[in-house]
Amino acid sequence: MKQAAVNPYLPFWETIPDGEPHIFGDRIYIYGSHDKLNGISFCEDDYVCWSAPVDDLGNWRCEGTIYKKEQDPINGAPYDGGMPLYEPSFTGENTRFLYAPDVAQGPDGRYYLYYALDTVNVISVAVCDTPAGTYEFLDYVRREDGSIPTVGRWFDPAILCEESGNYLYYGFCPPVRFPGMEDANYPGAMMVRLKDDMHTIMSEPVCVANGVDTASGTSYEENPFFEASSIRKIGNWYYFVYSSLQGHELCYGMSKSPEGPFAFKGVIVSNGDIGYQGNTLPVNYTGNNHGGLIEIKKDIKNVSGEEMAGNEQAREIYIFWHRHTHGTAFSRQGCADRVQILEDGTIPQVEITSCGLNGQALPSKASYRTYIACHLTEGDRTKVGQVIMSMPGQPLPPLPEEMPYITEEPDRNAEHGLYPYIHNMRAGAAAGFKYFRFDGNEKSIRLTLRGRGVMEVLLDSLEGQRIAGVPVGGPESSEAWTEVSANMERVEGEHALYFRVKEGNLDFAEFRIQ
Repeated sequence: MKQAAVNPYLPFWETIPDGEPHIFGDRIYIYGSHDKLNGISFCEDDYVCWSAPVDDLGNWRCEGTIYKKEQDPINGAPYDGGMPLYEPSFTGENTRFLYAPDVAQGPDGRYYLYYALDTVNVISVAVCDTPAGTYEFLDYVRREDGSIPTVGRWFDPAILCEESGNYLYYGFCPPVRFPGMEDANYPGAMMVRLKDDMHTIMSEPVCVANGVDTASGTSYEENPFFEASSIRKIGNWYYFVYSSLQGHELCYGMSKSPEGPFAFKGVIVSNGDIGYQGNTLPVNYTGNNHGGLIEIKKDIKNVSGEEMAGNEQAREIYIFWHRHTHGTAFSRQGCADRVQILEDGTIPQVEITSCGLNGQALPSKASYRTYIACHLTEGDRTKVGQVIMSMPGQPLPPLPEEMPYITEEPDRNAEHGLYPYIHNMRAGAAAGFKYFRFDGNEKSIRLTLRGRGVMEVLLDSLEGQRIAGVPVGGPESSEAWTEVSANMERVEGEHALYFRVKEGNLDFAEFRIQ
């Protein structure tokens, strides 16, 4: 029996942001950077890969570590070639972290992993015979003579291999210049062509999407390229996805050529749902974003589960993005939501959900962990802003007093020894979940809570119908997890659920509708 998919799509304890999905054979593979759970910096761990069958997107398998930061010669690995010039670390660290990668199958059938180390203006390449085996360092991206073009920041690579050639995209365009970048020329997202050895540059860089320095008067003026290049071909169009200067949103441009230029078309997703159907207030605390599109083709089956004649296929397209936990920027988790491509190739902005790769609403009669919330706000929504972060080597500032956030505590009986929950839900704080299928026979709801207060259950919005009220408290339960049940009003059809604290201060771990 297939397992329902939820957001985040990987187990709670896994923190893989910057997700680039690729289909090789009959499986979808996720390549991304690797945060620590409750980490203190971006990308502290080595690369791991997860995969799932294309027809069972709730059934993810960890493929293990595929590449370690110590394998790059800049981090001390043996290397017979000439080392490229690179900047000293302004953090003082000798070992640089592995930042957001991408992978493609090259003309020789092998798999090529592209990445940049933090504070290093160089793209590295590793190679493997299988999609999720152990990758080995290959070389650095540079010209035949060993030089590296100075136009654009070599960061957040995206790779596309097709019959017409091999195309590498990169770039980073901050509004301020960090140490070592004072005189840099960063016009936007850049593209170079590579030879079939997959690391030698054979063309000069061209700008395919404008950054803050060049966006004025262009279609990118309101949403200039910042970072997070991603490239896909779907149908007759090439889609260049990127993170704008706003940070929380993934935007896209379209072109009929992989060489661009890409005409800006809009926002695909915001990790705070800002802009979706006119939203001006975020539905979650926002932070940076990175991800890619994937087209999944599935054989159409009849009601008996048999494949239809004629090899008919259904097409599902998803955008991968990431969210933040622990109230900080440094424990990010991968999410995905289905997109619609219109007849002209454009993509309307999508809504972030809890059901994600499930492709449809979740069954109501089941147990759910609250970390799948797609809406999490404090009582005063005008104060819901960005998650907390700090500069390298600096301590994290304290979290806002009213901020609810997803965290965990040790539990030897729980998966991976951790019990996740939403902490610090004070009066007015709300957690929302989208969407569930109700058949009208649901009678009660059971919540696992800690603290004292009253939780009310609302339908479809924070102004929606109140279908249940659940009190919890008493001296004996203030420090312990307590299961509390209440009758609920009759509900039928597809709906969102919102849990809002009417009074008190509660931690919220699970809910079950019966």
